[in-house]
Amino acid sequence: MIGSPVRCRLGIDAAIRQGIGGLLWHGGRDEGLGWLGKGGHIRRDVPEEELKKPDNPTSTSKTGRIRDTTLQILQLNPHTSVSLRATNMATDYKFEGWMGEDPSSAEGHMVWKEYEPKPWEESDIDIKITHSGICGSDIHTLRAGWGPTDFPCVVGHEIVGIAVRVGSEAEGNIKVGDLVGVGAQTDSCQSRDGPCQACEGHLENYCKDMHLTYNTTYRTGGKAYGGYALYHRSPSHFVIKIPDGLLPESLAPGPESGSVSSASEVLVTLRCSSKAMGADRVVGISRRSDKREEALALGADEYIATAEDENWSQKHAGTLDLIICTVSSPKMPLQEYFDMLALDGTLVQVGIPEEPIPVSAWALVPARRRLAGSLIGSPKEIEELFQLAADKQIVPWVEKRPMWDANNAIVDMEAGRPRFRYVLVNQFDDDVNEEEPGVQHMEEVEPPEEKDDDDDKARDDE
Repeated sequence: MIGSPVRCRLGIDAAIRQGIGGLLWHGGRDEGLGWLGKGGHIRRDVPEEELKKPDNPTSTSKTGRIRDTTLQILQLNPHTSVSLRATNMATDYKFEGWMGEDPSSAEGHMVWKEYEPKPWEESDIDIKITHSGICGSDIHTLRAGWGPTDFPCVVGHEIVGIAVRVGSEAEGNIKVGDLVGVGAQTDSCQSRDGPCQACEGHLENYCKDMHLTYNTTYRTGGKAYGGYALYHRSPSHFVIKIPDGLLPESLAPGPESGSVSSASEVLVTLRCSSKAMGADRVVGISRRSDKREEALALGADEYIATAEDENWSQKHAGTLDLIICTVSSPKMPLQEYFDMLALDGTLVQVGIPEEPIPVSAWALVPARRRLAGSLIGSPKEIEELFQLAADKQIVPWVEKRPMWDANNAIVDMEAGRPRFRYVLVNQFDDDVNEEEPGVQHMEEVEPPEEKDDDDDKARDDE
């Protein structure tokens, strides 16, 4: 798979199920190497004790910056949390989150504020957010790179948490206390305005009246706010119940795919669960060789470092049946990627650059190759992928960041510092401060060396 793990969508599982001889994945600039592997390996960016001190006045990021607002945001007093025993009538919690007020928020200037959620309907579910993955889409939206942003805006579409209020007409057999997730979509027409081929085919993610998890409004009124927050309200049709055996932080990268790990999609994980879905060969690709060991540990059969390996596209010419490209830069070497496709091979583009990508007909016609696109996953696809993750024990490697440090986290991500998916973690007063059972942790590593601007721009090429 090519690109940052951030935008690989669950819809791709259909392509994988067709049977492939090789799959290539490349960790791009936005989020580093972040695919799945078996076991419960979790990569951390900050010590566990820091995650348990949301009001720590001494915490700083690698960039050496700290904002006064971090001293206020998550001093989670009792009035801002709710017990898992909360009833459906309980609303003794506030909707607060990191608010982007203008494009400068993408540079680490979000502000912690209270906001008004959508008007409550009995088909809704309120979620106490425990984890929220950081996606490149969040930064694109904050800086209005994909078009105008409806500020103020709370981003985050990889949401995992606990259901604390469940409407009497809610779908999905979800109960108060269940672990659930919400991805990049929060509503669609669901054939309420007449027949809809997408919704009736369980492909709500392609509905013409699709509503995103943030930077949009709901069909019935109210503004949509995302997961960099304490609580989230969503129509139940797009809330996914998490199967037993999956840990919250491993999901936050998943739902986005339309699935949760955004919520969290097992998403980062599942996008790379190609072997679990039948691929017999997986090739990882990135600009540098510093990710080689980790890629192989995660299950790759081969690894390509495009900035270091000579003639890499010629050496692998015609060897791959499917390439999943999550690169979000228009500077990607598309011609070289197409050269690696076999006859009738397909490149699925899931990254969405802010500028057009260059595609030549000569890259497609001579070998009857195809260029396809895939958006997020539908609720049905997300459920299937979560179950696959539970059955196969597929867990992504992630780096946890405390929610109070969200400003520094998005700056670090934009600078290309993550090795694995960043996941923001809330710590509530009523949380149990014990290590999660069954989770294996990787050794702490030194933060990567600071890159100059030219190197960052080069990394943006792929």
